Amino acid sequence: MKDKIQIAVAVLILIGGVAAFYVLADKPMIVRLGAMMGIMVLAGVVGWFSEPGREFAQFGKESVEEAKKVVWPTRKEAMQSTGIIFVFVFIMAIFLWVVDWSLTFAVTKFIGGGA
Repeated sequence: MKDKIQIAVAVLILIGGVAAFYVLADKPMIVRLGAMMGIMVLAGVVGWFSEPGREFAQFGKESVEEAKKVVWPTRKEAMQSTGIIFVFVFIMAIFLWVVDWSLTFAVTKFIGGGA
């Protein structure tokens, strides 16, 4: 029950941060953003001390570790893949244009032109 209350308080603080952004509409943008970010940090600290907050932080750490295990493509591989995708999209665009033109031509031939 304690964790639910902490999460609810953190969410309310977070909503207060967004509200503060709009309440301070007459202040400079840096002040508005600073207030909102400060309140968001406060909400994060409150949420951190709950069990779900700690589990979320652990999940984030594990996600970063998994992302480090990914074998990313080299620049050459990425450029080749991008080139193949562009060529495929171009060919599909031409194909769809030809199909569209053919169907339009056939329909206007059978139904008659608008003239």
